[in-house]
Amino acid sequence: MSGGPLRLAVLVSGSGTNLQALLDAPAAPFEVVVVGADREDTGGVERARARGIPTFVCRVADHPDRAGWDAALARSLATHDVDLVVSAGFMKVLGPQVLAAHRVVNTHPALLPSFPGAHGVRDALAHGVRVTGCTCHWVDAGVDTGPVIDQRAVRVEDGDTVETLHERIKVQERAMLVEVLTRLASDRSWR
Repeated sequence: MSGGPLRLAVLVSGSGTNLQALLDAPAAPFEVVVVGADREDTGGVERARARGIPTFVCRVADHPDRAGWDAALARSLATHDVDLVVSAGFMKVLGPQVLAAHRVVNTHPALLPSFPGAHGVRDALAHGVRVTGCTCHWVDAGVDTGPVIDQRAVRVEDGDTVETLHERIKVQERAMLVEVLTRLASDRSWR
């Protein structure tokens, strides 16, 4: 590893359980240096503040259009010296200004390219698959279309609901994200 810990900006929209997994990772070769959210009062922002990590909120509604929001998000990220942006349950599609300035990884609760979008768990159940899982991928301009970095399989059990299946997927997703970021911190050829 060169240059010290991998400096992460983590983007959140909800409770921040993926963020918490990063914060709790023992002897991690990465450091969360800022947490951004797309709305006020997220659990993820509260988790960051409890650890003394700087936070910001960049709401789409505060800008005239998505391009304005993308520019504002890019400016917010630029004020921190980050090596990588992690979309950790961030429920917005990132625009060209953010993607031009930063490498971004995302986790998704399905085995991409199957079941992209906001309802991967629901869609997998509705389709009747017996195995689903989670994916960590590089973010590109599409919706869950970037190159896959890693995946974990999760068996669909009889009687699963979206909630029960999603909880089992989240366990795998958090472990996978920590492992992926550990590998990316060790081998920075992706930069």
